[in-house]
Amino acid sequence: MTSCKMYYIPVDSFKQQFAGWDSTRLRVVKTKGPYGDVVTYRSYPVDFIKCVDKDGKDMVLKNSPSIEIRFTDTDNKRTTFYFDRIFVSENAVSGVRSRFLIMKKTIPLSTVKLIEIQDGGKKYKYVN
Repeated sequence: MTSCKMYYIPVDSFKQQFAGWDSTRLRVVKTKGPYGDVVTYRSYPVDFIKCVDKDGKDMVLKNSPSIEIRFTDTDNKRTTFYFDRIFVSENAVSGVRSRFLIMKKTIPLSTVKLIEIQDGGKKYKYVN
């Protein structure tokens, strides 16, 4: 996640942005991959993500299937998910780490110290 412009989401802001969301509010989305494959899944109806740049300036990042989010925990272990494939509960965030293999993982929010987000530049797009 170092080749594209990196933004940050303060942990408290992340929790606020996802407060009150649950599985009843998910929408069905379809993405088209670089090889023409179309995949359908459920995702939060988030069009824009509030974040900050390296200087702390407020930014808004448009959501897309190529947005990647990386969580660093208190042991400096990093986990990267596709943003539109995360699910947030009151105490944890779960997500899918690959578009090809279903590699799910859950991280306790209490251990997260840094959240980075970027458009990874991968050629995925939403389709109707």
